[in-house]
Amino acid sequence: MSRFIWYDLLCSDLAGAKAFYSDLIGWKTEKFPGGDYELLKAGDRGVGGIMALPGEMKRASVPQHWMGYVYVDDVDATAQQAKKLGGKVMSPPSDIPTVGRYAVLADPQGAVFAIFKPQPREGEQPLAPRELLGNFSWAELNTTDWQSAWKFYSALFGWKAASSMNMGPELGEYFMFGTDPKQSMGGMSNAANMMKAPAHWMHYINVKSADETARRIKEKGGKVLNGPMDIPGGDRIAQCMDPQGGMFAIYSAGKRA
Repeated sequence: MSRFIWYDLLCSDLAGAKAFYSDLIGWKTEKFPGGDYELLKAGDRGVGGIMALPGEMKRASVPQHWMGYVYVDDVDATAQQAKKLGGKVMSPPSDIPTVGRYAVLADPQGAVFAIFKPQPREGEQPLAPRELLGNFSWAELNTTDWQSAWKFYSALFGWKAASSMNMGPELGEYFMFGTDPKQSMGGMSNAANMMKAPAHWMHYINVKSADETARRIKEKGGKVLNGPMDIPGGDRIAQCMDPQGGMFAIYSAGKRA
């Protein structure tokens, strides 16, 4: 089950970020005991969290960003394996009391992500379904060499190839993967080259209408970088940036026959 199970927003203006996303997506926030971390909830389901950028990140001028956490059975062993495969350990394995153990890694092309092993909790709800409005449903790696990145992630997490499509001469191949080859959970391409940006993960949030949400993003001081546009199957997506520079994407399901 090595898949993305949690998402954190590390922000420079906590109040501004909470107001933007809560109004835009409909998330409720709930203070987590014993710290400055707040849960993001879609209905009664926790889907992520929000916190201020740590001081060392601010001093290094790290922009606001989303961080996706991949479930693993052994954080320490996975971190060591990532190094052997050419990745980097950005933040070593550490415990979050009563929550679990995590580490922050970077793949060989520089895209940053986290790994996480939660502590079991009695009576805990199962993960929020991917289809839930306000939950995250797709993970996209915009990188500089997706074939090399795929070798890294497939070896690290055991992800399986699902399908691919040619996106034209500028973008090239868009490669999709999942824990099961019959069920895609994300994609990767060399889009970072086209964007003239460092390799990065972009996470898609389910919304009722990508078009309406895109309009409201611009009204609230964010930017729509690409879209809204159709994707195969009749669904709609757009890639966006919040007012503090955090990149994210939105997805809405099309009408099914």
